[in-house]
Amino acid sequence: INAEYMGSRFYTMEKFFIFLPLFVFQCVHVVHEGHIGVYTRGGALIPSITNPGLHFKLPFLTQVHEVQVTLQTDKVTNIPCGTSGGVVIEFDKIEVVNRLKKDLAYQTIKNYSINYDKTWIFDKIHHEINQFCSGRTLQEVYITKFDELDENLQAALQNGCNQWAPGIEIIAVRVTKPRIPEQLGANYENMEAEKTRFLLARETQRVNEKQAETERILARIQAETQSEIAKLEMEREILVKEGMKKLQEIENEIQKVKKEAESEVLAYRNEKEAEINALKLSAEFIESQMLEQLRNVPKSLYTKNVTSLLGELKGRPVSYTHLTLPTIYSV
Repeated sequence: INAEYMGSRFYTMEKFFIFLPLFVFQCVHVVHEGHIGVYTRGGALIPSITNPGLHFKLPFLTQVHEVQVTLQTDKVTNIPCGTSGGVVIEFDKIEVVNRLKKDLAYQTIKNYSINYDKTWIFDKIHHEINQFCSGRTLQEVYITKFDELDENLQAALQNGCNQWAPGIEIIAVRVTKPRIPEQLGANYENMEAEKTRFLLARETQRVNEKQAETERILARIQAETQSEIAKLEMEREILVKEGMKKLQEIENEIQKVKKEAESEVLAYRNEKEAEINALKLSAEFIESQMLEQLRNVPKSLYTKNVTSLLGELKGRPVSYTHLTLPTIYSV
């Protein structure tokens, strides 16, 4: 009996030591960085949230869920939609960058479960894509309005979250080009090729126009430069001519003054000569000159009575001091 008792006891202890690590393992759990710990017990959400680190829970009764509260990217794939023209296209992938606010995490999970993003991101994307496509043509969805799709999706998602799930923040939306039927795709490729050729031709024309405009501008600049040079040369020549004119005027003024001086000297000389000539025409001067001339002329007198002739000459009032006495011959 003792042997059976001892064997049973060892068996019990063996089971205890075997199940003890398993029990401890079920009690201890880890919440990783960037996540929070959310707990459910019997399917009901427990109003307690734990931060990253090592934590304990009731084994087998409490389940722990790690919920990311940092930026995460949800990828929604294979989204079909129909345009207003009835063409069915499909978006291969739409990426939504979002974040769950830590302070509102419990309320969001309580209302929409751990998979809150299925309701407000995955399902909402399908709905908004169909809304976008149904009101637009294939040309608008695929070409002209495609650049607005990501902004419209982000605004629609954020508006819905602000109203019903304020704990969800939509950061950005990235949309890939949709897949369209092959025949339409070939048409669009041809259109793009034609558009590319048209743009190339237009750019070539624009370049040629710019080049021609540049040449015209250069020609105008060159003509203006030549005109300015000619104008400057003309102004320089005018200045030279004006300088020469002023020099000539100065020279003429000098000559004029000189001639006026000469005329005044000549007039003065003529005036003096006239005065001298006037003095020469006086009776005294004429008589003096005549007597001067007569003085140098040899004279001969013929008379019968020399004594009477000398008496007559002596009786005249004329001075004979400068006269040469004549030679007197007696007849």
